[in-house]
Amino acid sequence: MTTLLYDGTFEGLLTAIFEIYDRKLNMVKLEKVEKYGSAMFEDVLKVITNEASAGRVLKGLRLKLSPNGLQRLYVAHMAEMPGEENNLVGYIRYAFDCKQNIEDDYGNRYVMRVSEIIRTVRREKHRMEAFVRFQKLKDGVYYAAVEPDFNVLPLLIRHFKSRYADQKWIIYDLKRNYGIYYDMHDTEFITLDFSTITKPGEIISAYTEDESIYQSLWKNYFHSVNIPARKNTKLHVRHIPRRYWKHLTEKI
Repeated sequence: MTTLLYDGTFEGLLTAIFEIYDRKLNMVKLEKVEKYGSAMFEDVLKVITNEASAGRVLKGLRLKLSPNGLQRLYVAHMAEMPGEENNLVGYIRYAFDCKQNIEDDYGNRYVMRVSEIIRTVRREKHRMEAFVRFQKLKDGVYYAAVEPDFNVLPLLIRHFKSRYADQKWIIYDLKRNYGIYYDMHDTEFITLDFSTITKPGEIISAYTEDESIYQSLWKNYFHSVNIPARKNTKLHVRHIPRRYWKHLTEKI
C-alpha cells in the first residue's frame, strides 16, 4: 500500500492520478497533507502539484467522460468530504480502465458513491442560493456571510452573477475564510481580514444607515405573513436547518 499525500486541490488530485499510472502503483491511498498522521511501515509519496501532469490527466478524462461527467467529478471533489478522495481515485481509475463510458454504471461502487456525493453537494448549493442574505455596506457593496457544510462557493457564481448583475457583492465563506467578489463585470476569489472584528458575520459598523431599516422591514414582513395556527416547527427545520439561522435576517 502506497499513501499519496496531496494539497487538496483538483489539480493536485489529477497530479496524483498521473503519479499512480506513471509509477505503476496498484494499491494506493490518497490523503491531504495537513490531515495525514504517520504510520509505521507505510510507503509514503508526497505529490507535488504539477500543471503539466494534471493537464495530461484532464485531457485523458475528456476522452473518457462527457463534459457533464467531468463537471460532476469536479463538483464531487468540491465536497471536501473526509476520506472521499479514495472514491474519486477509484472513479477516475475505473474510467480510464474501461473502454466504454462509465458515468451511468451505478453497479460500480465508485460511480454510485460519486453520484451520492454530487447529490449532497448540489442540495447544499441550492440551499445557499435560497438562504444567502445580503447586507448593504457603506461603500455600496452588498455583503453576505455563509458557512456551508461543503465548499460550494465556486458553484454559486453563475446564479448570483445572473440574479444580481447590477450590484457589487461579496459572498464570504467564514468556515473556509475566502469569498467571491463581483464588481458588476467579473468575479474573483478574495480573503478578508477580520482581526479587528469580533463576529465576522455581523459587521454592523460597516452597514449603511438605512440597512437596519430594511432589516426591520423584512423581519416585520416575515412575522406578518406567519400564521401561528399553522406553525409546524418540525417541517420548518427540515426545510431550513438550524445551522443556517444565524445568517438569516429574519432569524437574528
